[in-house]
Amino acid sequence: MNKLSYKNVVSKGKEKSNGKLTRLVLAFMGGAIIAFIGQGLYDLYLFVFNINEKDSLSLMLVTIIFISALLTGFGLFDKLGQIFGAGTFVPISGFSNSLTSAALESRAEGLIYGIGSNMFKLAGSVITYGIVSAYIFGLIRYLIMFVGGVI
Repeated sequence: MNKLSYKNVVSKGKEKSNGKLTRLVLAFMGGAIIAFIGQGLYDLYLFVFNINEKDSLSLMLVTIIFISALLTGFGLFDKLGQIFGAGTFVPISGFSNSLTSAALESRAEGLIYGIGSNMFKLAGSVITYGIVSAYIFGLIRYLIMFVGGVI
């Protein structure tokens, strides 16, 4: 491979710097749209259906998870992910997408050995590190509060 063809190959693989700002704005807008829908659902449950705050929050989260799983099942979530990037995968909708897509990919292997064993391969690490992080930060907070209360 000569230098000119090598430079052509390398230039095709490089990111365009002007595309970074566009992707950043689109990711922000994707997350903002999900947050807007979530707030709308929360207000709907709280004010229209007169459900208390705690239950409204839970229902909103379950609804976002259900909508994300439904969009994943119809193949639309991936298209939204290509447009909005990390903005769709960072909130709880991305967690729902990871579980649903893993379940869909392994459904041919059966309920137990397929869906049941493969669904948490990606999400299992998120759950594990989330629990460990929560424990560590809770312990740090407790120690700060304990030391602050003694002094």
